[in-house]
Amino acid sequence: MSKDIVIPGYLLGEDINGGDGTFKEGNRVYSAVYGIAKRVNNKIEVISLKGKYNPKKGDLLIGIVTDITFSMWILDINSPYYGFLHLSDYTKKIEKEDMSKEIGIGETVIAKVKEIEMPIRINLTMNDNRCKIIRTGVVIDVSYAKIPDIIGKGGSTINLIKKKTNCDIYVAQNGRVWINGSDEMIKLAINIIKMVEKDGCFDNISEKITREIDKDGDR
Repeated sequence: MSKDIVIPGYLLGEDINGGDGTFKEGNRVYSAVYGIAKRVNNKIEVISLKGKYNPKKGDLLIGIVTDITFSMWILDINSPYYGFLHLSDYTKKIEKEDMSKEIGIGETVIAKVKEIEMPIRINLTMNDNRCKIIRTGVVIDVSYAKIPDIIGKGGSTINLIKKKTNCDIYVAQNGRVWINGSDEMIKLAINIIKMVEKDGCFDNISEKITREIDKDGDR
């Protein structure tokens, strides 16, 4: 059930807690969207296969600075909504006039969703040791619904890709992936990630990745 593709109205279960992409009637939980059903303990959610990333508190994401205001950076977070990184939620104390020198328009950062205000306003923070400015490598977009496939069970798939390509790779929850390594290995990592995105999880993933690497080496 945890990897089933479901349609709106599909019965997901009874006497369980429904998360994102679901609705409840009585003690029954149904899918509200077309997507992938994911069960965690006694809670089930549906990751939409259509549309863009829907932020949740605590998510780590890759954002691109699109504007700088008096006291905050505004980021494209691959969502219908923009992310707002206030100066007070940056990793160190800087003056407002130095904001564009610290992170300029067009630059990329890893940030965390601090809170979601209503109506929808996504407040971000970089006060987390996993957050940083990205100034090396490349960032690619993938379907955020395929993030679980790209990561793999217990990180198995992404760790295999890292090992085979010798690249540093970070998969963010908003459908963006940062890849850092040699130009040749970055290109190979992108090809493999796109293959996994297209084909999903499969039992012989190690063999397919190895074949992709061998194929690349023959060119």
